[in-house]
Order: sequence, then structure tokens, then C-alpha cells
Amino acid sequence: MVALTVLAAGGGLALANLADRARGELAGSATVQIVDPDPQSRSQQADAAATLLVQDPAVAGLAIVPPESVADLLEPWLGTDDPEQAVPLPALIDLRLRDGADAATLDRLRSLLADAAPAARIDAQAQWLAPVLDALSALGWMAFGLIGLLAFTSAAAVWLAARNALGGNRDTIEIVHLLGGSDAQIARIFQRSILADAVIGGALGLVIGMAAVWLMGAQFAALDSGLVSSGGLQGSDWLVLALVPVGAVALAVLTARFTVLASLRKML
Repeated sequence: MVALTVLAAGGGLALANLADRARGELAGSATVQIVDPDPQSRSQQADAAATLLVQDPAVAGLAIVPPESVADLLEPWLGTDDPEQAVPLPALIDLRLRDGADAATLDRLRSLLADAAPAARIDAQAQWLAPVLDALSALGWMAFGLIGLLAFTSAAAVWLAARNALGGNRDTIEIVHLLGGSDAQIARIFQRSILADAVIGGALGLVIGMAAVWLMGAQFAALDSGLVSSGGLQGSDWLVLALVPVGAVALAVLTARFTVLASLRKML
């Protein structure tokens, strides 16, 4: 259970980091598209738009995307032939805005370009990536929900183990009671037994879970994708994962104690 919990926690934290970083990077990003079938007109409008935008106080920086880069992006869909023969490629300008890509700023920039670049369209990058980011957040919450389910399952397993142990030692417990032993003393015996098993299982689960999380992170990092590689675990996240077996041991010991004490009260 500890290994699965570490794996689920690692996945949830990585997804949360990925969504947060992507939102932060895209918050001030926008893209200008010049959609015109005439290559000469498209180039002129792109230059005019860049000249106006670079002078605007809301624009922190811009970069005109080379046509070759646009063609490379479309190559998987249009093939290696000249893509201009298949469909007119838009001219793209990447914008970095100082105060974020809010609707008011985008509307003002659209009005600014209306005359010089009538074929220009401005879109916030976070807008068309919003469904992806929402899906990442949902997956993260599902991972944390899985942690809760695993915790409940672990507590139920300890409860069953404690009940079976009590049933198998019922005669011994009655003798201890006759000799003056208290319920708390008997509960401590079961706690120590559960504690030893939980510590060993937690340590093994931590090693297995950490190894699985590290291997998965290395595989995703090898994809060399900007969106995927921007995620990952920070130092504080690894510390949280290291505390998972501590929580598991505490849960097992407390569950065993409450189970034994409740059962002993019913036996008397």
C-alpha cells in the first residue's frame, strides 16, 4: 500500500507542478496570426504589426516566428512538400505581455492592428490550452483521491488483522485480565506487533515507490517536450513522499489501538 501511495502522491504532485508552471508561463503569452493567402501581403502585415506592437507599453517582447518553423510544425500533417502549395501558412508573432493576456488588453491590441494588419488575429495561449490544463488538474485531484482510498483500505486491513489476532488470543487475553492486566497494556502489545510490521512494510514500500516515481520521471523527461518536461518533482515534493510511510505507520498503530480497545470493551 505504501508503494502505491507514494506512486499516486508522486503523480499527483508532478501533475500539479506541471499545471501550475504551464499556467504561469502562458499567463502573459499571446499569439498573433496573420491569415492572408497572398504571401507578400501577409509578410507586409506581419512587419507592420510587429512595428506597432513593439512600441506598445503592454508588450514586454515579441518574436516573429520564421516561416520555416511554421512549416516544420505543420510537417506531420501536410507532409514534407512545400506546405504553401497545400494551404496558405499564417505568419505568427509570439507576444509576451507585461500584465497578463486579459481580455481588455487583447481587445485594445486588436484595435491597434485593425488598420495596419486587417488579417491579424490575437489569441491568448492560455485560452486554447485551458482544456488541457483543466484535464491535468482533474488527474491530479484523482491521484489525491486515490491516496485517500488507499489510506482507507490500509486502515481496513489493519482493523481486520487486529480483530483476527484478538480472536485467536481470546483465552490468553482473559487470563491476562484475571491477572490484573488492563486493556491499555494489552493494546500496547498489539500496537508493538503492528508497529514492527508497519515499519518494515513502509520502508520497503518507500524504496519501491521512490524508484518507480524516479523511473517514470526520467522517462517523461526523455520525451524532451516543453509541456511535459516542465513538470516534475521539487525537493519539497520528495520530502512529502518520504513522509508517506511515517503517516502509514501512524495510521496502522492508531487503527490497531482503537480496534483492540473497542473489542476488549465488548469482551468484558
